[in-house]
Amino acid sequence: MSNPVSTLLVNAALMVLSCVVLIPIFTFFGECVVALTKRLHRPAAQVRDRSLFPAKLVILVPAHNEASVIRATLDSLMRQIRVHDRVIVIADNCTDQTAKIARFCGATVIERCEPDPTLRGKGYALDFGLRYIAKNPPDVVVTVDADCIVAPGTIARIARQAHQTQRPVQATYLMSPPEHASLKDYVSALAVVVKNQVRPLGLSRLGLPTLLTGSGMAFPWVVLQQISLAGSKTCDDMQTSIDLAIAGYPATYCPNTRVTGRLMEKQSAFKQRSRWEHGHLEMFTTQVPRLVTEAFKQKRFELFTLALEVAVPPLALLVMGWLAMAIIALINGLLTGFWLPKILIGSSGLMLTLAVVGSWWQFGRSYLSPLQLLGIPFYTLWKIPLYVGYLLKPQTRWLRTERD
Repeated sequence: MSNPVSTLLVNAALMVLSCVVLIPIFTFFGECVVALTKRLHRPAAQVRDRSLFPAKLVILVPAHNEASVIRATLDSLMRQIRVHDRVIVIADNCTDQTAKIARFCGATVIERCEPDPTLRGKGYALDFGLRYIAKNPPDVVVTVDADCIVAPGTIARIARQAHQTQRPVQATYLMSPPEHASLKDYVSALAVVVKNQVRPLGLSRLGLPTLLTGSGMAFPWVVLQQISLAGSKTCDDMQTSIDLAIAGYPATYCPNTRVTGRLMEKQSAFKQRSRWEHGHLEMFTTQVPRLVTEAFKQKRFELFTLALEVAVPPLALLVMGWLAMAIIALINGLLTGFWLPKILIGSSGLMLTLAVVGSWWQFGRSYLSPLQLLGIPFYTLWKIPLYVGYLLKPQTRWLRTERD
Protein backbone atom coordinates (compact mmCIF):
# COMPACT_ATOMS: atom_id res chain seq x y z
CA MET A 1 0.00 0.00 0.00
CA SER A 2 1.42 3.42 -0.94
CA ASN A 3 2.34 5.98 1.69
CA PRO A 4 -0.45 8.61 1.91
CA VAL A 5 2.08 11.36 2.66
CA SER A 6 4.21 10.44 -0.38
CA THR A 7 1.11 10.33 -2.57
CA LEU A 8 0.04 13.74 -1.30
CA LEU A 9 3.49 15.21 -2.03
CA VAL A 10 3.55 13.70 -5.52
CA ASN A 11 0.07 15.06 -6.27
CA ALA A 12 1.05 18.51 -4.98
CA ALA A 13 4.21 18.47 -7.11
CA LEU A 14 2.16 17.51 -10.16
CA MET A 15 -0.25 20.36 -9.51
CA VAL A 16 2.66 22.82 -9.37
CA LEU A 17 4.20 21.42 -12.57
CA SER A 18 0.80 21.52 -14.30
CA CYS A 19 0.47 25.20 -13.45
CA VAL A 20 4.02 25.85 -14.68
CA VAL A 21 3.06 24.35 -18.04
CA LEU A 22 -0.34 26.04 -18.04
CA ILE A 23 1.00 29.62 -17.61
CA PRO A 24 2.98 29.86 -20.88
CA ILE A 25 0.25 27.98 -22.79
CA PHE A 26 -2.42 30.33 -21.44
CA THR A 27 -0.24 33.32 -22.40
CA PHE A 28 0.26 31.87 -25.88
CA PHE A 29 -3.46 31.13 -26.23
CA GLY A 30 -4.51 34.61 -25.08
CA GLU A 31 -2.17 36.36 -27.53
CA CYS A 32 -3.36 34.24 -30.44
CA VAL A 33 -7.06 34.59 -29.63
CA VAL A 34 -6.83 38.38 -29.47
CA ALA A 35 -4.91 38.43 -32.77
CA LEU A 36 -7.52 36.21 -34.42
CA THR A 37 -10.45 38.25 -33.17
CA LYS A 38 -11.57 40.88 -35.62
CA ARG A 39 -11.52 44.47 -34.40
CA LEU A 40 -14.79 45.68 -32.90
CA HIS A 41 -14.12 49.25 -34.05
CA ARG A 42 -12.94 50.93 -37.19
CA PRO A 43 -9.21 51.41 -37.48
CA ALA A 44 -8.00 54.96 -37.07
CA ALA A 45 -7.62 56.93 -40.26
CA GLN A 46 -4.11 57.06 -41.63
CA VAL A 47 -2.20 60.06 -40.31
CA ARG A 48 -1.27 62.55 -43.02
CA ASP A 49 0.56 65.06 -40.80
CA ARG A 50 4.08 65.35 -42.24
CA SER A 51 5.41 66.41 -38.82
CA LEU A 52 5.00 62.81 -37.74
CA PHE A 53 7.51 61.69 -40.36
CA PRO A 54 11.16 61.78 -39.30
CA ALA A 55 13.00 64.65 -40.93
CA LYS A 56 16.14 62.54 -41.22
CA LEU A 57 16.16 58.77 -41.63
CA VAL A 58 19.09 56.36 -41.83
CA ILE A 59 18.77 52.68 -42.73
CA LEU A 60 21.64 50.52 -41.46
CA VAL A 61 22.29 47.21 -43.21
CA PRO A 62 24.87 45.01 -41.44
CA ALA A 63 26.40 42.56 -43.91
CA HIS A 64 29.02 39.83 -43.82
CA ASN A 65 29.75 38.16 -47.18
CA GLU A 66 26.24 38.74 -48.55
CA ALA A 67 27.21 39.32 -52.20
CA SER A 68 24.69 36.74 -53.41
CA VAL A 69 21.66 38.44 -51.84
CA ILE A 70 22.39 42.06 -50.96
CA ARG A 71 21.42 43.46 -54.37
CA ALA A 72 17.80 42.30 -53.93
CA THR A 73 17.71 43.71 -50.40
CA LEU A 74 18.99 47.12 -51.48
CA ASP A 75 16.67 47.22 -54.48
CA SER A 76 13.70 46.77 -52.13
CA LEU A 77 15.02 49.56 -49.88
CA MET A 78 16.06 52.13 -52.48
CA ARG A 79 12.51 52.31 -53.82
CA GLN A 80 11.24 53.40 -50.38
CA ILE A 81 13.60 56.20 -49.36
CA ARG A 82 13.33 59.96 -49.84
CA VAL A 83 16.03 62.15 -51.38
CA HIS A 84 17.62 63.09 -48.05
CA ASP A 85 17.42 59.62 -46.46
CA ARG A 86 20.53 57.43 -46.30
CA VAL A 87 21.08 53.69 -46.71
CA ILE A 88 24.37 52.65 -45.11
CA VAL A 89 25.78 49.15 -45.55
CA ILE A 90 28.25 48.03 -42.88
CA ALA A 91 30.51 45.56 -44.68
CA ASP A 92 31.65 43.64 -41.62
CA ASN A 93 34.90 41.74 -42.33
CA CYS A 94 33.75 40.87 -45.85
CA THR A 95 35.97 38.86 -48.18
CA ASP A 96 33.63 38.90 -51.18
CA GLN A 97 32.04 41.57 -53.40
CA THR A 98 29.46 42.78 -50.85
CA ALA A 99 30.89 46.30 -50.59
CA LYS A 100 31.29 46.72 -54.35
CA ILE A 101 27.73 45.59 -55.10
CA ALA A 102 26.29 47.80 -52.35
CA ARG A 103 28.06 50.88 -53.76
CA PHE A 104 26.80 50.03 -57.24
CA CYS A 105 23.23 49.93 -55.86
CA GLY A 106 23.60 53.46 -54.50
CA ALA A 107 24.21 52.74 -50.83
CA THR A 108 26.88 54.35 -48.69
CA VAL A 109 29.35 51.65 -47.63
CA ILE A 110 31.55 51.63 -44.55
CA GLU A 111 33.94 48.73 -44.10
CA ARG A 112 34.81 47.20 -40.74
CA CYS A 113 37.93 45.07 -40.32
CA GLU A 114 38.14 43.39 -36.94
CA PRO A 115 40.91 40.78 -36.53
CA ASP A 116 39.49 39.50 -33.24
CA PRO A 117 36.77 36.91 -34.10
CA THR A 118 35.14 37.39 -30.68
CA LEU A 119 34.34 41.00 -31.60
CA ARG A 120 32.42 40.20 -34.75
CA GLY A 121 28.72 39.84 -35.41
CA LYS A 122 25.57 41.85 -36.03
CA GLY A 123 25.68 43.77 -32.75
CA TYR A 124 29.24 44.96 -33.26
CA ALA A 125 28.52 45.89 -36.88
CA LEU A 126 25.49 47.99 -35.89
CA ASP A 127 27.47 49.69 -33.14
CA PHE A 128 30.12 50.57 -35.75
CA GLY A 129 27.42 52.06 -37.98
CA LEU A 130 25.90 54.09 -35.14
CA ARG A 131 29.27 55.59 -34.29
CA TYR A 132 29.71 56.52 -37.95
CA ILE A 133 26.44 58.51 -38.08
CA ALA A 134 26.78 60.02 -34.59
CA LYS A 135 28.34 63.26 -35.91
CA ASN A 136 25.21 63.95 -37.94
CA PRO A 137 22.56 61.83 -36.24
CA PRO A 138 19.17 61.17 -37.83
CA ASP A 139 15.79 61.31 -36.12
CA VAL A 140 15.16 57.60 -36.70
CA VAL A 141 17.42 54.63 -37.42
CA VAL A 142 16.03 51.55 -39.20
CA THR A 143 17.96 48.29 -39.27
CA VAL A 144 17.46 45.66 -41.97
CA ASP A 145 19.40 42.42 -42.38
CA ALA A 146 21.29 42.07 -45.67
CA ASP A 147 19.35 38.98 -46.78
CA CYS A 148 15.81 40.36 -46.45
CA ILE A 149 13.24 41.76 -48.87
CA VAL A 150 11.32 44.75 -47.50
CA ALA A 151 7.74 45.13 -48.72
CA PRO A 152 6.67 48.52 -50.14
CA GLY A 153 5.53 51.01 -47.50
CA THR A 154 7.20 49.17 -44.62
CA ILE A 155 10.02 51.67 -44.05
CA ALA A 156 7.65 54.66 -43.98
CA ARG A 157 5.25 52.98 -41.55
CA ILE A 158 7.79 51.82 -38.98
CA ALA A 159 9.78 55.08 -39.19
CA ARG A 160 6.65 57.17 -38.68
CA GLN A 161 5.49 55.04 -35.74
CA ALA A 162 8.92 55.23 -34.09
CA HIS A 163 9.06 59.00 -34.56
CA GLN A 164 5.52 59.51 -33.28
CA THR A 165 5.76 57.27 -30.21
CA GLN A 166 9.47 57.73 -29.46
CA ARG A 167 9.66 54.00 -28.89
CA PRO A 168 11.33 51.11 -30.79
CA VAL A 169 9.16 49.53 -33.48
CA GLN A 170 9.24 46.04 -34.97
CA ALA A 171 7.89 45.26 -38.43
CA THR A 172 6.42 41.87 -39.32
CA TYR A 173 9.50 39.72 -39.88
CA LEU A 174 8.74 36.42 -41.62
CA MET A 175 10.73 33.62 -43.24
CA SER A 176 10.12 32.02 -46.62
CA PRO A 177 10.87 28.29 -47.01
CA PRO A 178 14.10 27.41 -48.86
CA GLU A 179 14.12 26.50 -52.53
CA HIS A 180 14.10 22.74 -51.89
CA ALA A 181 11.78 22.81 -48.89
CA SER A 182 10.80 19.78 -46.85
CA LEU A 183 7.77 19.42 -44.59
CA LYS A 184 9.73 20.59 -41.55
CA ASP A 185 10.75 23.74 -43.44
CA TYR A 186 7.10 24.62 -44.06
CA VAL A 187 6.20 23.90 -40.44
CA SER A 188 9.14 26.02 -39.32
CA ALA A 189 7.94 28.89 -41.52
CA LEU A 190 4.50 28.59 -39.90
CA ALA A 191 6.11 28.67 -36.45
CA VAL A 192 7.80 31.95 -37.40
CA VAL A 193 4.43 33.36 -38.51
CA VAL A 194 2.95 32.52 -35.12
CA LYS A 195 5.90 33.95 -33.22
CA ASN A 196 6.61 37.08 -35.29
CA GLN A 197 3.15 38.02 -36.57
CA VAL A 198 0.27 36.45 -34.66
CA ARG A 199 1.53 36.91 -31.11
CA PRO A 200 2.86 40.48 -31.59
CA LEU A 201 -0.46 41.42 -33.22
CA GLY A 202 -2.32 40.12 -30.16
CA LEU A 203 -0.06 42.06 -27.80
CA SER A 204 -0.45 45.20 -29.93
CA ARG A 205 -4.24 45.00 -29.80
CA LEU A 206 -4.01 44.66 -26.02
CA GLY A 207 -1.84 47.76 -25.86
CA LEU A 208 1.12 45.78 -24.54
CA PRO A 209 4.79 45.89 -25.56
CA THR A 210 6.33 43.23 -27.74
CA LEU A 211 9.79 41.84 -28.40
CA LEU A 212 12.11 42.90 -31.19
CA THR A 213 12.50 39.92 -33.48
CA GLY A 214 15.28 41.01 -35.82
CA SER A 215 15.20 42.61 -39.24
CA GLY A 216 12.89 45.56 -39.79
CA MET A 217 13.41 47.49 -36.56
CA ALA A 218 13.07 51.28 -36.18
CA PHE A 219 14.59 53.28 -33.32
CA PRO A 220 14.34 56.96 -32.43
CA TRP A 221 17.90 58.25 -32.13
CA VAL A 222 17.38 59.35 -28.54
CA VAL A 223 16.33 55.79 -27.62
CA LEU A 224 19.51 54.25 -29.03
CA GLN A 225 21.54 56.43 -26.68
CA GLN A 226 20.20 54.46 -23.72
CA ILE A 227 22.00 51.18 -24.53
CA SER A 228 24.94 49.70 -26.40
CA LEU A 229 24.32 47.31 -29.30
CA ALA A 230 27.91 46.02 -29.28
CA GLY A 231 27.85 42.34 -28.37
CA SER A 232 27.42 38.88 -29.81
CA LYS A 233 24.57 37.23 -27.92
CA THR A 234 22.61 34.60 -29.80
CA CYS A 235 19.41 36.62 -29.27
CA ASP A 236 20.80 40.14 -29.47
CA ASP A 237 17.51 41.62 -30.72
CA MET A 238 15.52 40.13 -27.85
CA GLN A 239 18.15 41.35 -25.39
CA THR A 240 17.95 44.84 -26.90
CA SER A 241 14.18 44.95 -26.51
CA ILE A 242 14.43 43.86 -22.86
CA ASP A 243 17.15 46.40 -22.06
CA LEU A 244 15.15 49.20 -23.69
CA ALA A 245 11.91 48.17 -21.96
CA ILE A 246 13.59 48.31 -18.56
CA ALA A 247 15.05 51.70 -19.49
CA GLY A 248 11.52 52.96 -20.20
CA TYR A 249 11.26 52.38 -23.94
CA PRO A 250 9.27 49.17 -24.56
CA ALA A 251 8.98 48.11 -28.20
CA THR A 252 5.77 48.28 -30.20
CA TYR A 253 4.60 46.23 -33.17
CA CYS A 254 3.65 47.72 -36.54
CA PRO A 255 1.14 45.61 -38.51
CA ASN A 256 0.61 45.92 -42.26
CA THR A 257 4.36 45.68 -42.81
CA ARG A 258 6.55 42.84 -44.02
CA VAL A 259 10.23 42.00 -44.04
CA THR A 260 10.98 38.55 -45.45
CA GLY A 261 14.12 36.49 -44.93
CA ARG A 262 14.84 32.93 -45.99
CA LEU A 263 15.18 29.76 -43.97
CA MET A 264 18.36 27.80 -44.49
CA GLU A 265 18.52 24.24 -45.84
CA LYS A 266 19.81 20.95 -44.43
CA GLN A 267 22.67 21.32 -41.92
CA SER A 268 22.57 25.11 -42.17
CA ALA A 269 18.91 24.98 -41.13
CA PHE A 270 19.76 23.03 -37.99
CA LYS A 271 22.48 25.55 -37.09
CA GLN A 272 20.15 28.48 -37.75
CA ARG A 273 17.41 27.11 -35.53
CA SER A 274 19.93 26.11 -32.84
CA ARG A 275 21.09 29.72 -32.64
CA TRP A 276 17.51 31.01 -32.39
CA GLU A 277 16.26 28.54 -29.84
CA HIS A 278 19.36 28.28 -27.67
CA GLY A 279 19.25 32.06 -27.49
CA HIS A 280 15.58 32.03 -26.45
CA LEU A 281 16.30 29.51 -23.71
CA GLU A 282 19.18 31.64 -22.48
CA MET A 283 16.86 34.66 -22.36
CA PHE A 284 14.32 32.62 -20.40
CA THR A 285 16.78 31.64 -17.69
CA THR A 286 18.46 35.04 -17.34
CA GLN A 287 15.93 37.70 -18.33
CA VAL A 288 12.58 36.47 -16.95
CA PRO A 289 13.76 36.87 -13.33
CA ARG A 290 15.27 40.25 -14.23
CA LEU A 291 12.03 41.49 -15.82
CA VAL A 292 9.90 40.31 -12.89
CA THR A 293 12.26 42.00 -10.42
CA GLU A 294 12.19 45.26 -12.38
CA ALA A 295 8.39 45.07 -12.74
CA PHE A 296 8.01 45.13 -8.95
CA LYS A 297 10.83 47.64 -8.41
CA GLN A 298 9.51 50.11 -11.01
CA LYS A 299 5.83 49.23 -10.42
CA ARG A 300 5.33 48.67 -14.16
CA PHE A 301 2.82 46.03 -15.19
CA GLU A 302 4.07 46.05 -18.80
CA LEU A 303 7.42 44.60 -17.68
CA PHE A 304 5.59 41.70 -16.05
CA THR A 305 3.68 41.00 -19.28
CA LEU A 306 6.97 41.10 -21.16
CA ALA A 307 8.36 38.52 -18.72
CA LEU A 308 5.39 36.29 -19.55
CA GLU A 309 6.12 36.77 -23.25
CA VAL A 310 9.77 35.74 -22.84
CA ALA A 311 8.67 32.79 -20.70
CA VAL A 312 6.74 31.26 -23.61
CA PRO A 313 9.23 28.76 -25.07
CA PRO A 314 9.58 27.99 -28.79
CA LEU A 315 6.48 26.21 -30.12
CA ALA A 316 8.14 22.81 -30.48
CA LEU A 317 9.47 22.90 -26.91
CA LEU A 318 6.07 24.04 -25.65
CA VAL A 319 4.46 21.01 -27.31
CA MET A 320 7.16 18.72 -25.88
CA GLY A 321 6.63 20.05 -22.37
CA TRP A 322 2.87 19.63 -22.65
CA LEU A 323 3.18 16.07 -23.97
CA ALA A 324 5.57 15.04 -21.19
CA MET A 325 3.26 16.43 -18.51
CA ALA A 326 0.22 14.80 -20.14
CA ILE A 327 1.88 11.38 -19.97
CA ILE A 328 3.00 11.87 -16.37
CA ALA A 329 -0.42 13.13 -15.28
CA LEU A 330 -2.14 10.18 -17.00
CA ILE A 331 0.09 7.62 -15.27
CA ASN A 332 -0.41 9.31 -11.90
CA GLY A 333 -4.18 9.40 -12.40
CA LEU A 334 -4.27 5.68 -13.17
CA LEU A 335 -2.17 4.88 -10.09
CA THR A 336 -3.71 7.26 -7.54
CA GLY A 337 -7.09 8.27 -8.93
CA PHE A 338 -6.08 11.94 -8.68
CA TRP A 339 -7.16 13.41 -12.03
CA LEU A 340 -7.04 17.17 -11.47
CA PRO A 341 -3.54 17.58 -13.03
CA LYS A 342 -4.71 15.59 -16.05
CA ILE A 343 -7.77 17.84 -16.40
CA LEU A 344 -5.58 20.95 -16.27
CA ILE A 345 -3.11 19.52 -18.79
CA GLY A 346 -5.92 18.35 -21.04
CA SER A 347 -7.51 21.81 -20.99
CA SER A 348 -4.18 23.46 -21.78
CA GLY A 349 -3.64 21.02 -24.65
CA LEU A 350 -7.00 22.02 -26.11
CA MET A 351 -6.04 25.71 -25.85
CA LEU A 352 -2.69 25.06 -27.51
CA THR A 353 -4.34 23.15 -30.37
CA LEU A 354 -6.98 25.82 -30.94
CA ALA A 355 -4.36 28.59 -30.95
CA VAL A 356 -2.12 26.83 -33.48
CA VAL A 357 -4.95 25.73 -35.77
CA GLY A 358 -6.59 29.17 -35.61
CA SER A 359 -3.29 30.89 -36.41
CA TRP A 360 -2.73 28.53 -39.32
CA TRP A 361 -6.25 29.09 -40.64
CA GLN A 362 -6.05 32.89 -40.64
CA PHE A 363 -2.35 33.51 -41.31
CA GLY A 364 -0.58 30.34 -42.43
CA ARG A 365 -2.64 28.44 -44.99
CA SER A 366 -0.27 29.55 -47.75
CA TYR A 367 2.51 27.59 -46.01
CA LEU A 368 0.78 24.32 -45.12
CA SER A 369 -2.15 22.26 -46.37
CA PRO A 370 -4.50 20.72 -43.78
CA LEU A 371 -2.78 17.34 -44.28
CA GLN A 372 0.68 18.86 -43.84
CA LEU A 373 -0.48 20.49 -40.61
CA LEU A 374 -0.48 16.99 -39.13
CA GLY A 375 3.30 16.99 -39.59
CA ILE A 376 3.81 19.26 -36.55
CA PRO A 377 4.50 16.26 -34.22
CA PHE A 378 7.28 15.09 -36.55
CA TYR A 379 8.69 18.62 -36.59
CA THR A 380 8.76 18.46 -32.80
CA LEU A 381 10.71 15.18 -32.89
CA TRP A 382 13.22 16.77 -35.27
CA LYS A 383 13.87 19.44 -32.61
CA ILE A 384 14.81 16.99 -29.84
CA PRO A 385 18.56 16.86 -30.73
CA LEU A 386 18.56 20.65 -30.79
CA TYR A 387 17.37 20.85 -27.17
CA VAL A 388 19.69 18.05 -26.10
CA GLY A 389 22.47 20.12 -27.62
CA TYR A 390 21.43 23.03 -25.40
CA LEU A 391 21.83 20.85 -22.30
CA LEU A 392 25.22 19.51 -23.41
CA LYS A 393 26.76 22.54 -25.12
CA PRO A 394 24.57 25.64 -25.33
CA GLN A 395 25.37 28.20 -28.00
CA THR A 396 25.84 31.50 -26.16
CA ARG A 397 27.50 33.66 -28.82
CA TRP A 398 26.14 35.02 -32.09
CA LEU A 399 27.55 32.96 -34.95
CA ARG A 400 26.52 33.68 -38.51
CA THR A 401 24.93 30.72 -40.26
CA GLU A 402 26.77 30.14 -43.52
CA ARG A 403 24.56 29.86 -46.60
CA ASP A 404 23.95 26.60 -48.38
